[in-house]
Amino acid sequence: MKRVLSILLVVVAFSSVKAQQDPQFTQWFNDKLSFNPAVAGLNDAHCFSLFYRNQWSGFTAPNAGGGDVAVNPKTFMFNYSGYFGNGIGGGLNFYNDQLGNETNNIVKFSGAYHNLLPAGGPKLSAGLSLGLYQKSLGDNWIFIDENDPSIPNQGPSQGTFDLGLGLYLYDSDYYVGLSATHLTAADLDELGIAVARHYFFMAGKDFNLPSGGVPMLLRTNLLAKSDFNKTALDVNANVLFNNMFYAGLSYRLGDAIAPMV
Repeated sequence: MKRVLSILLVVVAFSSVKAQQDPQFTQWFNDKLSFNPAVAGLNDAHCFSLFYRNQWSGFTAPNAGGGDVAVNPKTFMFNYSGYFGNGIGGGLNFYNDQLGNETNNIVKFSGAYHNLLPAGGPKLSAGLSLGLYQKSLGDNWIFIDENDPSIPNQGPSQGTFDLGLGLYLYDSDYYVGLSATHLTAADLDELGIAVARHYFFMAGKDFNLPSGGVPMLLRTNLLAKSDFNKTALDVNANVLFNNMFYAGLSYRLGDAIAPMV
């Protein structure tokens, strides 16, 4: 069995989706596991991925106890995906996401089976993720009415069971995926926040480029995601040179353009 160790350190872009529940990554095509458990064990490989984002560094707000406190978004994510033979893959995903007084933590385990179609053609995998979703609110609020009962003053926190499902069809030069996260759609009553279901469609295709003997590959990727309250569309194209370096451009509809290397 082929064993691969890949470490990815990337600067990521973020936008909020209904109560700041999930981080959003510009280089999402390097992070399919966090939103589609069916990719666990993909390519018969063992992969570790590490993402860190520190956006708008230097933005602060007055601290209730005096001085200033950082309020800029920060996200840390760790993924492990492994193949264990006989079509079985497994994965672990953890992220910590902070925005001002709000902190989100998720830890989940994924399992996938990759041999749903006959051998010799494309592969189809199905996956399931089980985990814990935890949200907390800080107590460093800036308020007009100090006695407003809707403003938390003790840093409340609440957790809930989390469930995700996914399908992933793939071959050597293309892929298509469908998935859903937060299927339990739990109500965090102590915080007054509902966890929204999120739905994802992704697809990609690789094209060999004439290169005079040095391998060059044009890789295209598309991701659509929605909670039926807000929908986002990401399109990416990048060129992989000599199976080692890549450069490209991503566009998030109505939001951002991101060059990457």
